[in-house]
Amino acid sequence: MQPPDATAESHALSERERTALGRVQAFLHAYPTMVPVVVLLLSLAAFGLIAGERFFSPFNLSLIMQQVTVIGILAAAQSLVILTAGIDLSVAAIMVLTTVAMGQLAVELGLPAGIAIPIGMIVGIACGTLNGLLVTRLKLPPFITTLGTWNVFFALNLWLSGAQSIRSQTIDAQAPTLKFFGQSFGLFGTQFTYGSILLFVVFGALWYLLNRTAWGRHVYAVGDDKDAAELAGIRTDRVLVSVYALAGLVCAIGAWAAVGRLGSISPQSFYEGNLQSITAVVIGGISLFGGRGSISGALIGALIVGVFQSGLRLAGVDVLWQVFAIGWLIIVAVAIDQWIRKVAS
Repeated sequence: MQPPDATAESHALSERERTALGRVQAFLHAYPTMVPVVVLLLSLAAFGLIAGERFFSPFNLSLIMQQVTVIGILAAAQSLVILTAGIDLSVAAIMVLTTVAMGQLAVELGLPAGIAIPIGMIVGIACGTLNGLLVTRLKLPPFITTLGTWNVFFALNLWLSGAQSIRSQTIDAQAPTLKFFGQSFGLFGTQFTYGSILLFVVFGALWYLLNRTAWGRHVYAVGDDKDAAELAGIRTDRVLVSVYALAGLVCAIGAWAAVGRLGSISPQSFYEGNLQSITAVVIGGISLFGGRGSISGALIGALIVGVFQSGLRLAGVDVLWQVFAIGWLIIVAVAIDQWIRKVAS
């Protein structure tokens, strides 16, 4: 049996620990992006030690940026929906449908790229708006709604394209503007693509909308508590439709970048883009329960996935175990989110 003084000292130490832990949890609740930032920095340091100079070579860093460009833009679209406590399983299908539409218009029908690309943007907005209307008007769960539209959009991809791809050489000859974001420029002794610049422009624009406009505050309010937002006078259905429509536009922008990244147009490309976008969002600290997280976290999450894949590849790890590692990253990210929400409440 411990003496009274030892018991009191132990109790005081426990209280201090709980207080310190509570402060950490409160800090992470206020700044959820700090978790992925720390993970990204630790990942860079770890793989720098494991893979050596090859990892930090300008070529490899440029390759990481190119690899995360399209998935990062899809993650931006996914973030908008998840912030409203929803989820969109159709983002990749919308993106591919847009690439097919632009390709058919510019290559098969011979329309100028200056016309085909804006029409592609309209296609993306229309798809997103359809998702929003189904969720708000029919009161369907976002998961089921977008699972259904994922199949609809995928079928449309195959129908419009005839299940045929458009080759890179054909695009170069008839609509080279479609591949603009795949073009590169020199910076810091290496080559970066314009798609990498587009990635940061998209996230910067969305960050401004979510953090500096009334619309952004309404998005967070709807995700945090839809009923309370309605009582506060927010037209929640209109906000939700606008979110899905904007997500569709972002997917269409990603489609333009995807053509540049792949160099061709295939109706079956980016088949795992939906899950990869959700992975980036979750790892980036955006709560799946809505109303909490920063859009910049999704960008960091996409970079973490890119860093892990690149580092493990350079370390000679089999692709199977790369997927294994990413899976554990997702589980840990969700566990941390649950931990923060439980204590903060």
